[in-house]
Amino acid sequence: MTPLPLLEDLGDVRGKRVLVRTDFNVPMSGADDARVIVDDFRILSALPTINYLTDRGATVVCASHLGRPKGAPSAKYSMAPVRARLAEIAPGVELLENLRFNPGEETNDPSFVAELIAGFDLYVDDAFGATHRAHASIVGPPKTLPSAAGRLLQREIEVLGALREKPNRPFVAVLGGAKVSDKIGVIEALQERVDAFIIGGGMCFTFLAAKGYPVGDSICQPELIDVCKKLLEGKVPIHLPEDIVGLDADGVYSTYGIRLPKGAKGLDIGPGSAAAFTDIIMDARAVFWNGPMGMFEDARFANGTRTVAQAMADTKAFTVVGGGDSAAALAQFKLDDEVDHVSTGGGASLEYLELGDLPGLEALRGAPRVK
Repeated sequence: MTPLPLLEDLGDVRGKRVLVRTDFNVPMSGADDARVIVDDFRILSALPTINYLTDRGATVVCASHLGRPKGAPSAKYSMAPVRARLAEIAPGVELLENLRFNPGEETNDPSFVAELIAGFDLYVDDAFGATHRAHASIVGPPKTLPSAAGRLLQREIEVLGALREKPNRPFVAVLGGAKVSDKIGVIEALQERVDAFIIGGGMCFTFLAAKGYPVGDSICQPELIDVCKKLLEGKVPIHLPEDIVGLDADGVYSTYGIRLPKGAKGLDIGPGSAAAFTDIIMDARAVFWNGPMGMFEDARFANGTRTVAQAMADTKAFTVVGGGDSAAALAQFKLDDEVDHVSTGGGASLEYLELGDLPGLEALRGAPRVK
């Protein structure tokens, strides 16, 4: 596979106008016309790329999406708060309005691509979290402009690529989240690469059902039970919870063994499972974690996710957290600085581990080179 072009491949950028596709899809709160940024991690993560270019005399204009405005302007999804924060940390760097205000972004409309790149000399993709989407701002500019991966994108691919191709052993994948359907492809792909799986969160109940255990009213996808059975019969061990915390039929907090009675809803792994999972993580030499172990936003059901997060912080293994809710959990428990790499893209990290490539990466490799 052709190597990704990097910032150094752009040559002398002095006097050049550079369009930098960033991922400033940051969490926001407040009324629609008075939104405030909850976490500026993604904005700060773009600074190494922005500084590389501006320090060498380039004019940088950033472009990003924010939320899902459905192809029309919306005060709720305005980039104004992000623009204000960017101006504080990178004076003189411009930021376009929300790319998804134009329906041509998500449909990869060539006319929108042409409008986007007008007046620019170079393009840099530093939006790993969006690189799995074949949208106009991701795959369009590299067809015309000399292009490169930014520092953030470069680091993501280096880390995830090494984890995919040559991980330290034993390599353990910890997967959670609500639906097993979101992770089936990843599990199938990683069966050839990992030494063990740990599965918690809502997705564990389809696996438990596949083993014949009653799961009460917990999240379960019956149409995938047969798929889960085949995965459980595979050569790679899949570790499932041995106890569950949740609510009984009357809404009362309860702890169960592996069998949930009718009306009960599992919302977290139990303390025995958390301890067992910790032991596996501590014995590993590489760990990838994507998806919480339960509904950690509710303090009653946060212990499983907190315990796994602490194990990720304590283990001597190389640890990678695959963005999304897992990264939010790490931040909530103030452990985000205690792991080796927190990915800025949940879906993108999963797709890269599964497929080994993404539309945005393919576009960059095919871009014209600086002459």
